[in-house]
Parts: sequence; C-alpha cells; structure tokens
Amino acid sequence: MLFYAAELLRNTKRLTQDTSMVHKLYSRSNSHILFFSFLLVLNATSQSLPPATYDGFVYRSYRGGPHSILIEAFYDPVCPDSRDSWPPLKQALHHYGSDVWLVVHLLPLPYHDNAFAASRALHIVNGLNCSATFLLLEHFFNDQARFYGDNTGHLSRFTVVKEIVDFAAETVGSSYHSGIEAGFTDRQTDLKTRISFKYSTSRGVFATPTFLINGFVLPDSGSAIDYNGWLKFIDPLISAKRH
Repeated sequence: MLFYAAELLRNTKRLTQDTSMVHKLYSRSNSHILFFSFLLVLNATSQSLPPATYDGFVYRSYRGGPHSILIEAFYDPVCPDSRDSWPPLKQALHHYGSDVWLVVHLLPLPYHDNAFAASRALHIVNGLNCSATFLLLEHFFNDQARFYGDNTGHLSRFTVVKEIVDFAAETVGSSYHSGIEAGFTDRQTDLKTRISFKYSTSRGVFATPTFLINGFVLPDSGSAIDYNGWLKFIDPLISAKRH
C-alpha cells in the first residue's frame, strides 16, 4: 500500500510539473503572439509617418528666418496649465516681433476629458481656415470647463463631438459648421491628431505645457512661464545674435 501511495505521489508531482511546463510554454507563445501582433499594428500605423509636412500650427503664419529664435509649445487645449501659460507667451511673442516665432504642437493627454476631440477640432479648423486656428485655441482655453468633468461626464461621445462642432462654428463662423462636422468623419483629421500626439511623445514630451527654444527643452515641464520668465530666456539669445 505504501508503495502504491508513493508511486501515486510521484505521478501527481510529475503531472503538476508537466502542467506547469505547458502553462509556461503557452504563456510564452501568447507573449510572442502579442509581440508580433504589436509589430503588425505598429507597422500599419507607421505608414502615415513621417507626415508630408512638419507637425504644428505656426502662430500668425510667420515662419522665422534662419536667425530667428524658434519656440515650440506643446499644448493640450483642455489643460488648465496650458491655458495659464498662453497669455504671457503671447505677450512675449508680440514684444519680440520677427526675432521670435512659435509653433504649437498638440499633445492631447489621456487623463484630460475630450482632449483628443478638441485637438481634432483644431486640426479640422486649421485645414479650413488656418487664420482661425489660434482663435479657436484661445476659445478652448477660455471655456475649458465646458468640455471636461461633470459637464460632459454624463454625455455620450457623439453628443460631446456635436457640442465641440457647435462651439467651433460659433468661434470661427457659422459658415464653417458643415465643414467642421464633416471633418469629424474624415479619417485624415484623425490621423493628423494622432501624428501630433506621436510627434510630441517622440520628442520625449509627457506633460503640458512643455516649451522648447531652438530645439532645447526648458525646465519645469507642465508649468506656465510668466512674461518676465520669457524675457530672461530670450533676451540673452537676442543679445548673442547681435554681437
């Protein structure tokens, strides 16, 4: 009896080991399948990269010359810190004139409600009338609470998009309403918004606002810079160019 009990115990242990081995092999196979599936998805989405034109919206449609100072701002249209950073940056841009130019990149953060839809609206409007892009961005900044938190938590995605379409048309003109509405069914505007996100992350940007001057990131990402802060960064660069 003891012999049979010992044999049964050995067989049970071997079966457990075999089952564990099969489970490990199955898990590894699944991991490989997931990995190769990821590569296939990555390859499919990368077909739109690099984009035909450089990402971003140029402020006042002014592209500086080779000796101009380039500021790149990474914004989320429903980010309160992005909102707070815009007035002093705008003031600095007007102060420096043609010595400085700005490109805004959109980084719709996943934890900001409706950030992607708002960013997509900006791409749509930019395609319809590029002179209205920053007007709409400012209106999103001024009326952010309308598009996140309790104000939209109970609404469907369809309803939120309709609200954004109406809001954008109120801002840039009712004649653009049908064009903005159609833009939300256009695959290209979705891709442009994704490209902006991918471009931002490819630069190592993970918070809004983030600012670069001539390609170099400024400290304190995620925080606004006041007007005097911009002067401290840019004045030495202006002086260096003139010597």
